[in-house]
Amino acid sequence: MDFIEDTPTMRLKSRSLKAECKKIGFVPTMGYLHEAHASLIREAKKRADAVVLSIFVNPTQFGPGEDLDRYPRDLERDMKIAGENGVDIIFHPKSEEMYPEGYSTYVTEETLSRGLCGRSRPGHFRGVATVVLKLFNIVEPDIAVFGEKDYQQLMVINKMVSDLNLDIEIVGSPIVRDKDGLALSSRNEYLTEEERRQALAISSSLVEAREAIAAGERSPRKIREMISKDLLLHKDIRIEYVEIIDARTLAHVKEITPPVVIAVAAFVGKTRLIDNAIIK
Repeated sequence: MDFIEDTPTMRLKSRSLKAECKKIGFVPTMGYLHEAHASLIREAKKRADAVVLSIFVNPTQFGPGEDLDRYPRDLERDMKIAGENGVDIIFHPKSEEMYPEGYSTYVTEETLSRGLCGRSRPGHFRGVATVVLKLFNIVEPDIAVFGEKDYQQLMVINKMVSDLNLDIEIVGSPIVRDKDGLALSSRNEYLTEEERRQALAISSSLVEAREAIAAGERSPRKIREMISKDLLLHKDIRIEYVEIIDARTLAHVKEITPPVVIAVAAFVGKTRLIDNAIIK
């Protein structure tokens, strides 16, 4: 497994792979890898000849007062997990290379990024789209794999690729959950034992919502109220949003007609968690 920290070397390596007619799969991450990241790597391995994994905690997607400085990092563990799952190249650029002094160019998606997380985290998706486009330009992948837990992010990246005529296939990979049902996230590290127990209400409420829809419920209001009622039973949970949206446009729906996404964001203690259920 190669470990690359500078852009020219990464670009040269990618182009040498392409010269050998090898398809490049790419998994962009902020590190602190876990089984959900491993599932993205395995998906890329199935679709490509060589897999590049980037590890970069992107400062431009964090807002004021967010957890940039304390975001969990463990490069040694990341390298172990990457190697065990068949990564060929780790790209670990430095912040000053990605955003040199005087940097002033950004990518903004203006429709899909406005609601949900974009409403409470202004500038977040501008930072995401910018860094992903930069990584795409450096790595030059044929395929890139993103997790469906960050569903809005996945759709924003899809739109950017389409709008900017990028020749990259974007693949969404299903949510990976722990044995207790909690969606895997690097930020789960912040939860106390009691907070984690309460956080399980997020995934269990989505299961109940899915079952209600399967039984015939079509009212977005009733599903939102059901989820909110479940979450508010827990003293450490503060709801940011519970939304039911069209899976393609991310617009609110008046009636639940699949495909839709039930999207939840909530603070458990001081930790912000997101989860969703895709109703196909």
